Amino acid sequence: MSKQPKYQQVADALRRGIDNGTYGPGARLPSEAELATRFEASRNTVRSGLNLLVSQGLITSSQGLGYEVRKHEVFELNASRFENLQFPQNGDAYSTDVTNAGRRPHQTFRVELATTSEQIAQRLEVEAGSRSVLRFCHRFVDDVPWSTQATHYPDWLLQKAPRLAEPGDIAEGTTRYLAGLGVEQVGYADEIATRMPTPEEARLLEIGPGVPVMLWTRTGYTTDRPVRCTVTTFRGDLNRMNYEIGDLSARNENEAQ
Repeated sequence: MSKQPKYQQVADALRRGIDNGTYGPGARLPSEAELATRFEASRNTVRSGLNLLVSQGLITSSQGLGYEVRKHEVFELNASRFENLQFPQNGDAYSTDVTNAGRRPHQTFRVELATTSEQIAQRLEVEAGSRSVLRFCHRFVDDVPWSTQATHYPDWLLQKAPRLAEPGDIAEGTTRYLAGLGVEQVGYADEIATRMPTPEEARLLEIGPGVPVMLWTRTGYTTDRPVRCTVTTFRGDLNRMNYEIGDLSARNENEAQ
């Protein structure tokens, strides 16, 4: 006999059903009354189990419509190729990757002069409180909020790259724009972290209860110094990141066989 509370047993059984495909993405779960009969439990106990799954981001609840398994159309980002200027692009790297995946990109922009925070200043090797340019993107895949991206450029770079401070998109992407001016980024330092979203992040990304965000902080360097710091905030339920490092010819040969 299980020592787990009954509501936990209900949640675990339903989670197994989600994991093994009994309840696929978008599927409606049985009603509270049906589950109460199945598990020989009160409706309050069943509701507690369901609410646990809601808090974990596995299902959603709607007034009058019951409980539904979350749809997870995961987008895969190749983080090692994202800055590769040799990789064929149609627009910036984001638009190219989303289009190549057979999906539809859309993004909005905000550009402003900002006061550099201590965290960003350390990465850009400038004084905290100094002026920087913030280019903020709100990105979508098939009209579903995918990520926000905040890129900070040091004030000294504006003399060489004035378009950074202009409103709106830079069609070829800022990495290519800077490279065309002789400011070529030759190395990147990445940091990956996860946490629960702030209220503003939850609003922008339309994140339900229990869903974390993934933070990807990338600092871009020329041969002399850092020139930008980008903090991308992803929905944790809709994104997967991979890297390709070193010689992968053996994998490519195996895939061709």
